[in-house]
Amino acid sequence: MLWLAEIPAVVRVLVVFAFILVLIHKKLALGHSFLTGSVILGLLFGLQPKPIVVIMFESVIFPKTLSLAIIVSLILVLSSSLEKAGQMQRLLNNFKGLVKNPKINLVIFPALIGLLPMPGGAIFSAPMVKDLGTGINLSDAKLSYINYWFRHIWEYSWPLYPGILLVTILANINIVTFVLFTFPITLVALLLGYWPLRGTATWNNSTTNGMKQQSFLPFIFELTPILIVIGPGLLLGVIFSYLAPELSIAKELGLHLSLCLGIIWVWISNGFGWKRIYRLLSSFEILKMIYMVVTILIFKGILENSHAAEDISKELLALRVPLLLITMFLPFLIGIISGYTLAFVGVALPILIPLIQTYGESTHIISYAMLVMVCGFAGVLFSPLHLCYILSNQYFGTNMSAVYRHLWLPTVCIICFGLVYFFVSYQFFP
Repeated sequence: MLWLAEIPAVVRVLVVFAFILVLIHKKLALGHSFLTGSVILGLLFGLQPKPIVVIMFESVIFPKTLSLAIIVSLILVLSSSLEKAGQMQRLLNNFKGLVKNPKINLVIFPALIGLLPMPGGAIFSAPMVKDLGTGINLSDAKLSYINYWFRHIWEYSWPLYPGILLVTILANINIVTFVLFTFPITLVALLLGYWPLRGTATWNNSTTNGMKQQSFLPFIFELTPILIVIGPGLLLGVIFSYLAPELSIAKELGLHLSLCLGIIWVWISNGFGWKRIYRLLSSFEILKMIYMVVTILIFKGILENSHAAEDISKELLALRVPLLLITMFLPFLIGIISGYTLAFVGVALPILIPLIQTYGESTHIISYAMLVMVCGFAGVLFSPLHLCYILSNQYFGTNMSAVYRHLWLPTVCIICFGLVYFFVSYQFFP
């Protein structure tokens, strides 16, 4: 196997990367694709089967891996509990009477659904968007765009999204710091998404008159589980990090606790019985998500322990490839081909982090991580494999090309904003 050492590390990793993407394109589960790719990666970098198995095992029992798997599981349990209890529907109904402007409601409804990371969640907000769009001169393509875009404005900064959690773990960035740092991108996404709506619709009076003024309290009550998770979760993470700085998962413990409290609140307030809870906890979707997170971190472990990431860094440094170009292009490519946030985070960051260190840019890691999220998620938004994109278009009876006409400009603009924000933060926030 000495001949493998003669092949550049970049080429070997690209072969593995291409193989994973082919498997994903062939509809193989993301977890299976990453696990297979991990084995091939280890073999291509000279690891024997036994060390590969050992690295896999160590990656699985690594505290950060277990912590992230627990968080993702609890988030999915919370999302599923709210959906099964009908609480998300009640949340939307209680909000409907608070704002009489249908245009704002068109934005708010999918955004509220987006607070919880549910696979294919765009289909859940689609009926509300269609209901508000009745009698309004908006095309099906534009309604699908509205539903799709505003469902995903939180992906850049909301701490309940697994992509954000994985970025902070891989790049060793404080989650509160990263959330605050990336929140302006969510605001920009909100403004960019709303821009095509200005002055384009004539609102039917019946759409507004049908809304009765409601009290704010029922809306807050239905929102309580999410407030329990976000407020105490982040605060407790800071407290635990201060009290036990030597504990590697101290900042995640607060989120563990607050998610459990939020789930218990939903179960008690909605009268969940033991049989219902058991059916929810044994859901295949939850097990599949845990498996996927674990395999992505296994891939990261093989990439690091085989010295593949280190060798790639040295080769790209020798070739003088601009770091900024790699940071933008690699996650975008993975995002558009996979259609999944965890995929571009789990593949791109383990390669980019040692590269950033090699280039002597470690002090600017948060700026690079932000740019990875912006460019990678732009690829996810464009991806024809993105489940939300497929389901939203199917529901509104439109095609991808029609929605692309509304989608491409705000997506390109948010990439441009991300690049400007990178240069500004690079200069003023080292």
